[in-house]
Amino acid sequence: METIIEFQNLEWKYENTKEFALKGIDLKIKEHSFVGVVGANEQGKTSLLSAICGLIPHSFNGIYRGQVLLFGKPIREMDSLELATKVGLVFSDPESQFTAMTVEEELAFGLENIGYSLSEIKERLEWAAQITMIEDLLDKSPYDISGGQKQRVAIACVLAMNPPIIMMDEPTSMIDPLGKRLIFDILRKLKEEKKHTLIVAEHNIEQLAPLADEMILMADGKIVRHEPTLDFFTNPLYLREQGILPPECTEYAQWLKDEGYLAPNVRLPLDLEQAVDLILPIFQKKVVK
Repeated sequence: METIIEFQNLEWKYENTKEFALKGIDLKIKEHSFVGVVGANEQGKTSLLSAICGLIPHSFNGIYRGQVLLFGKPIREMDSLELATKVGLVFSDPESQFTAMTVEEELAFGLENIGYSLSEIKERLEWAAQITMIEDLLDKSPYDISGGQKQRVAIACVLAMNPPIIMMDEPTSMIDPLGKRLIFDILRKLKEEKKHTLIVAEHNIEQLAPLADEMILMADGKIVRHEPTLDFFTNPLYLREQGILPPECTEYAQWLKDEGYLAPNVRLPLDLEQAVDLILPIFQKKVVK
């Protein structure tokens, strides 16, 4: 897979702030990968995503050093139309993205501005509505639906544009447990299609970890860890010290390793299915004895 996003020693400081929000970021993200971004609040996650979609530096004033390449081209040289066809960003507050009176109009808005034909708009709208499960909401106002439905509409708006890179900034932070599950169902479908590069900043590690190919840990505006997901969770205690809550099954397996029930070099599980496969034989042996 080729590299489609590359940070080259990027530094960014917002206007009227004392500290840099991003400090010396070097990062490469490959096409069709699923990258999870985690970290405590105010550590640079949103700024990292904003630098990929061009909000930094195009929509904010500040000091910008280094560069970000998108498909080999510096983002500073790309206009808003070009960026909109390459990257889509879903914010944690979906209402901040709404401009139309109905969900259907909201989904069509970006496509109309780019100049798609009516048949193309209809095809994309139907696909985005289906994958986000909002077909029954198209005639409703985006402001008069539930929080989880609003978030799915916001995701559908980005999907309708069908950019090769789709990013979500804490998409489940403002919705109920059922809504969270539906959002991760959407992410799972997108990953299975293998048509997009997915970058998701999220506090819900329990559901993010099994989906992500790679994980990035942000702290104090820096990338302090960037590893394949299985390697990223080899030290749950370190992650807790950074304000990250690893999956419970991962921490339980780590306890079993510390107590000598699992081999020191065993890979820690990321979800319940992996944990059962790893741990069940231990209890079966004890029962047989």
